[in-house]
Amino acid sequence: MNLPAAGTAPLWVQTLKVSTAEQTHALGASLAELLRAGDLLVLTGELGAGKTTFTQGLGEGLGVREGIISPTFVLVRIHPNLADGPHPGGPDLVHVDAYRLGSASEIDDIDLENTLDSSVTVVEWGRDRVEHLSESRLEVELHRSIGGAAATHVAGSAATGAAGVLDFDADDDDEPRTITIRGFGPRWADQPVLKQASEGTP
Repeated sequence: MNLPAAGTAPLWVQTLKVSTAEQTHALGASLAELLRAGDLLVLTGELGAGKTTFTQGLGEGLGVREGIISPTFVLVRIHPNLADGPHPGGPDLVHVDAYRLGSASEIDDIDLENTLDSSVTVVEWGRDRVEHLSESRLEVELHRSIGGAAATHVAGSAATGAAGVLDFDADDDDEPRTITIRGFGPRWADQPVLKQASEGTP
């Protein structure tokens, strides 16, 4: 299989606005309804941008076991689908933090291939590290509207592996955020319809 290069242009880009942590969570839950086993999501965003809140929404939408937190110290957490949950028989959620992994080969060392086909895999700080795992992926980028150049600089440094503040995804507060979703590969040839989160349930 010829996988797309990391720099391949997305097939489509959708930008959404959220005003609260609840809306970030709700957008993740809404996106989960479109996901299936084998899907790969790559999350990026500065400290407190809402990556964990978004992933918690994904988990709720998929019907997996609760307790989603940042996997920074363990690299990988697996949240199994609940047989008595809202979507029994659905895929598990594999939540990965690639901050400490400097290359695609280090990603290979944690054997994500073993769960990729049967799960939805979400990788924080996965850009330029996980593209080789699948011919299709969604990239989800979260930006705080308040945070300024300093926050952006920290995020950029962390994403490139430079010394800086680790992304523990501090408690979400209710401030505006921009969430940009990019679709890559044949799985996402058609852009999904995602409702503007600020128009949904507050």
